[in-house]
Amino acid sequence: MVCVDSGLEVRAGVVIPETELAWRFSRSSGPGGQSVNTTDSRVELSFDVSGTTALSDVLRDRALERLRSRLVNGVLTVAASEHKSQWRNREAARTRLAALLRDAIAAPPRQRRPTKPSKGSVRRRLDDKKRRGDTKRLRSRPPSEG
Repeated sequence: MVCVDSGLEVRAGVVIPETELAWRFSRSSGPGGQSVNTTDSRVELSFDVSGTTALSDVLRDRALERLRSRLVNGVLTVAASEHKSQWRNREAARTRLAALLRDAIAAPPRQRRPTKPSKGSVRRRLDDKKRRGDTKRLRSRPPSEG
């Protein structure tokens, strides 16, 4: 993730403007020592996926589909409170949001083209099976004559 002057770069050609990002700060339950009760170091970064103009229709629909379990009314929220300083938590939240969006708007994997095994490989497999069966049959006791 690269911090661009006017927003959050998700990938090449996709930049979320700073105006579409909403920040909230609160007291963190994590590390902080004596300052833990006085500093608002916990960060929540929200991004309205359904109402954004930064993504094309195709990318927005793909993101809405893939992130549907994480969205609340079309808004994606990421929280960070692992660092003492609010600034480092801001960076962590920006990085996390960019990674989530990058994965959500990625192109779907290419479809696998089904293939058939070659005639030679089928023949070799059957010959090996036949040879293995013959070996096992020779190991067994001869039928008793009665």
